[in-house]
Amino acid sequence: MTSRIIALALDAPPDPTDLCDSWCAALDYRVSRTWTDPKGVEYTELTGDGPLLLLQPVPEEKTVKNRLHLDLAADKDQDAEVARLVALGATVIENDPDFHWIVLTDPAGNEFCVLPPR
Repeated sequence: MTSRIIALALDAPPDPTDLCDSWCAALDYRVSRTWTDPKGVEYTELTGDGPLLLLQPVPEEKTVKNRLHLDLAADKDQDAEVARLVALGATVIENDPDFHWIVLTDPAGNEFCVLPPR
């Protein structure tokens, strides 16, 4: 018997609307389902051409670097893709010319990287 990954969970603010809109637009995903746990917390599942993203609301603000993050590959132009993601609410936090990736955060502060086209 083995386990398998069924979703990538991202911490979200109690009202994840902006985060949901940002990731749906960034990845061409859609809200596929919402559900409420026994404590009344509502989760949002986003699906598209890739792994399921689960937005899980948490009461606290982000305070430390993520131990796991998403790596996105630009379709054609890395700089244009970074500019598009910034227009959708992301923030560039590191763009070291020695590396081929650019580090951003989503509207909730979760880090992710944008790499050049593969």
